[in-house]
Amino acid sequence: MSGGAWTVLAVAGVAAAYALGSRRLASTPVSSAIVFTGCGVLLGPAVLGVVDTDEAGPITALLEAALTLVLFTDAMAVRRRDLTRGGFLPRRLLGIGLLLSIAAGWLLAWPLLPGLTVWELALVGVILAPTDAALGKSALSDLRVPPLVRQGLNVESGLNDGMVLPFFVVCLAAVPGTSYAAEGVAGTFWRSLLLSTVLGLLVGGVAGRLLQAARARGWITREWRHVYVLAVAAGSYELAVVVDGSGFIAAWVAGFAFGHALRNIPAGPLPAAAPGRDRGPGTDGDRDTTADLAEDLGGLLASIALLLFGAVLLGPALQHLTWPIVLYALLSLTVVRMVPVALSLLGSGLRLPTVLYIGWFGPRGLASVVLGLLVAEEHVAGTELLGRVVAVTVALSVLLHGATAAALAGAYGAWFRRASAADPGLKESAEVPAGPRRRRLFHHREGPAG
Repeated sequence: MSGGAWTVLAVAGVAAAYALGSRRLASTPVSSAIVFTGCGVLLGPAVLGVVDTDEAGPITALLEAALTLVLFTDAMAVRRRDLTRGGFLPRRLLGIGLLLSIAAGWLLAWPLLPGLTVWELALVGVILAPTDAALGKSALSDLRVPPLVRQGLNVESGLNDGMVLPFFVVCLAAVPGTSYAAEGVAGTFWRSLLLSTVLGLLVGGVAGRLLQAARARGWITREWRHVYVLAVAAGSYELAVVVDGSGFIAAWVAGFAFGHALRNIPAGPLPAAAPGRDRGPGTDGDRDTTADLAEDLGGLLASIALLLFGAVLLGPALQHLTWPIVLYALLSLTVVRMVPVALSLLGSGLRLPTVLYIGWFGPRGLASVVLGLLVAEEHVAGTELLGRVVAVTVALSVLLHGATAAALAGAYGAWFRRASAADPGLKESAEVPAGPRRRRLFHHREGPAG
C-alpha cells in the first residue's frame, strides 16, 4: 500500500473514532483540537511514520481549502449590526487590539529570535495575531458567559483572520527570495489587495443576487443551495489566483458580499412548489441553512488540517525545541495577546475579570497554521525557525486553551452572576443582537454529554 493510501486511511480512522465519542468528549477538557493534533504527532514521521509528509502538494491544498471555506463562511455570517448595536467590544478588539498584537509580536520576537530578518520577525507577529475561537469553544458556547462577551469573541475570531491577510502578503513581499518578492510591494499591493478585493466583491455580490433570484422563482433546491456556496467560495479563490492575486483575500471579501446580498435583497413571492420540492427561503424552519454544508465541510477540513499540522509541522518542531522558541510561544499567548486587549478596552467600563477572560481566550488555530505553512514553502532563510515558532505556539494554544475553556467559562460565569446581581447596571449585562452562527463541525456543534 502506498504512503498516500496509509495517510488517507489514518485520517479517516481518526475522524471516525472521534465522531463515535464526540458527545462524550464534549463534557471533558479533551477538545477535538487536542485529539486531532495529538494524533497527528503520533502518526507523523516523528513517531510512527504512518502519515506521509513527502508529498506537500495535497497537504497544502487541503489546508488552503479549509481556510478558504472558513474565511468565506465566517465573513458570510457577520452582519453590520454585529459591529454597530452593542458592537463596541469587537470594534475595539479588531481596530486597536489586533494592531497592537501584531506590533507586540513583532517587537518581542526581535530579542528572542535573532536568526530572522526584520520582515520575517514581522511575519511572526502577523501569523500569530489571528484567533480561532473553535479551540476554546466553551468560552463562547457557555450560556453563563454574558452575551456581550460571547458575541464579541465570536465576531473577533470571525474577522481577524481575514484582516491580517493584507499585512501578511505585504510582509511576505518584503522578504527577498519569496514568490511575492518578484512582484514587489507595489505589485503585491495592487494584485493581492486591490484586485483581489474587487474580484471578491464582484463574485460574492453577483452570486448572492443570482441565488436570491433563483430562490424567488423556485428554481433551486435546498441541496443545491448548499453546493452553490461551495462553488462561490472556490470560484472567488481561484479567480484571484488566476490573476496572481490573493485567493484568501478574495474569498473573505466574497463572503461579506455574498452574505450581504442574501440578507438585503428581497427574495420576492414564491411560486407554488410541487410536493417535496424546495420552495426557497423560509421553508427550512426558523433559519436559513444555505451555508450549512460549507460550514460543516470547512469544520471537517479544519480538524483534518490540525491532524496534518501535528504530523507535518509540530512533530518535527518538537525534535528541535529551544528555550527561546518556548518562551516566545508562552509570551505570544499571554503578553502579546492580553496586554493589547487590556489597552484596547481602557475606558470601556468592563471589569477586570472580563478583561482577563477576553485576553486569555485568544487561541491560535487554523489561520496561523496555514499562513505558517505558506511561509515555510517559500524555502528562504529563516522559514524553518519561523515554522517551529508557529508550530509550538499553536500547539500550546491547542492544549492550554482547550483544556481551560470549560473550567474558566464556568468560573467567569459564576462571577458574572454575582456581579450582575450586585450591580444591575453592569456593563457586561448590556443586551446585544443575536450573533452570527458558527457551526464548524467538531468545534461548535459539540453539545453537552448526556
